[in-house]
Amino acid sequence: MDNNEPRASAPPIAAAPTRWKRRWAIRALWAVILWLVLAYIVLPAVWKHYEHQPNLEEAPKFTVTHSGIPGDPLNIGLVGTKDEIIKAMLAANWHPADSVTARSSVHIAESVLLDRAYDDAPVSSLFVWGRKQDLAFEQLIGKSARERHHVRFWQSEQPAEDGRPTWLGAATLDRSVGLSHRTGQITHHIDADVDGERDHVLNTLIEAHELTRTYQVSGVGPTLNGRNGGGDRYYTDGEVTIGVISPNNVPNEIPLIVDANPVVVEAKNRFWVWLRGWLK
Repeated sequence: MDNNEPRASAPPIAAAPTRWKRRWAIRALWAVILWLVLAYIVLPAVWKHYEHQPNLEEAPKFTVTHSGIPGDPLNIGLVGTKDEIIKAMLAANWHPADSVTARSSVHIAESVLLDRAYDDAPVSSLFVWGRKQDLAFEQLIGKSARERHHVRFWQSEQPAEDGRPTWLGAATLDRSVGLSHRTGQITHHIDADVDGERDHVLNTLIEAHELTRTYQVSGVGPTLNGRNGGGDRYYTDGEVTIGVISPNNVPNEIPLIVDANPVVVEAKNRFWVWLRGWLK
């Protein structure tokens, strides 16, 4: 054999890397499919519950602005007549909000700009079932209407088990006044922790001995980066907590009844409490 004869070169090794890339591409595809199934089918179905009031399953989950933009999430509810709701909120030191008029608009502007008290300052209109709020209440944090607790309620056509009306509401904390991120209009900016405001409203009613029972039904579902009609961020465990007003506003002197959630929902809520502390 001639040592000077050129040797045949070995074929390039490409099959192994190609198989490796294909294998990881398939794994990545299955991971995406699994995430989609869990995030959009399994977990929403597991966390969805209406055992304490089934007729609320088809109820709206969001408010809507006058422009049709999804607004604040519905996160609170009350059971009682209109008179019972008003008396309970007054007993818990909430002030009914004035209607939006030219006069009240000037008054709230003076309150914000000149740091003047306005306990009954109006709130903007949001819509559920095609109508603006039936009732609205607020508590000022400082002297002016710049920062305030507030909640809007809409009466549902679905009664509670005792036959009294159910009112669904949106509780949010106004932390400042500025321009809407979506429209540029002057508006209040809300605190992102809407669960904290929901709990504040209910705790004031409990302290006033106005509630006999609370329970939860599913609302918007767990949300980490929601946006309301003004473009403000919010996060929520996605539950609507409903408080049952004591009939005829007779002060409740016995321990509050808190209806249990399904185990998986309670586990989710406990995790969310931890997450809220981390998000603040």
